[in-house]
Amino acid sequence: MNAPQPHLIFGEVLFDCFPDGTRVLGGAPFNVAWNLHQLGESACFVGGIGEDADGRDIRARMDRIAMDTRGLFRHPSAPTGQVRIALDDGEPTYTIVPDQAYDDVPADWAKALPETAALLYHGTLALRSGNRDLLERLQARARRRFVDVNLRAPWYKPTDVLALMRGADVVKLNTDEAATLAPDVAATERPATLLERAAIRSALIITQGADGAGIHTVDGQHWQAPAPTVDGFRDAVGAGDAFASVAIIGLQHDWPWATILERALGFAAAVCSLQGATTADAAFYREASRGWRSA
Repeated sequence: MNAPQPHLIFGEVLFDCFPDGTRVLGGAPFNVAWNLHQLGESACFVGGIGEDADGRDIRARMDRIAMDTRGLFRHPSAPTGQVRIALDDGEPTYTIVPDQAYDDVPADWAKALPETAALLYHGTLALRSGNRDLLERLQARARRRFVDVNLRAPWYKPTDVLALMRGADVVKLNTDEAATLAPDVAATERPATLLERAAIRSALIITQGADGAGIHTVDGQHWQAPAPTVDGFRDAVGAGDAFASVAIIGLQHDWPWATILERALGFAAAVCSLQGATTADAAFYREASRGWRSA
């Protein structure tokens, strides 16, 4: 029996540094790859780390949970990424350090990666100063493409972001990002406008924080659901990445859109009970995904 095609998850890996001195491994694409692996999916993270203590720590953590490290590029001079996080009523704001290892992964690194992939996931931050040739090579070997917009000021231009979204199968963004990318239309018209302007092939997902999320498809259908109550809320870091992870699983396993929405919101709520976006506790993922494969 052939092994399942992996998902290629391309972008930044870094340490989120909290005000109390806690350092949590993160980066939206890395969080998605970690979640997918812990939830039983085949995922290959593609991104750069430095030849430094943080880079060695990242590889060691991946090894401890048997995560695929084929795509982990060790940059000879740039440092492993870092983001400084401040929390305001539990909501994160980010200071993102420039010129990190994840900004500069050579295009020929694709030779180390699987020749075919079920899906390519990427955001926009790791494309702020380069990596476009690598992105094209990865895109050519994936059956689907999922773009998780994740705008991080000042590292984007709306026109560039729309170009990166163009032709994706699924695009995920939040309400503020939708307003940034389509400021000339009313909020109710933005889903249809963005589907058209970015020539999205299947669906647009718009997350709304504590208000839940909506999925809008190219054939005019729309599903909306509120966010579940979070027991033991700690912070919202990684909630969007959690949502994206489950959306990818749903696409892979042909779940109905309404099911994807319900399960993605549920998993995002569960992640809000963690400090940071991920955990090495396998039991957390087993409990959060209970019943997914049987329904």
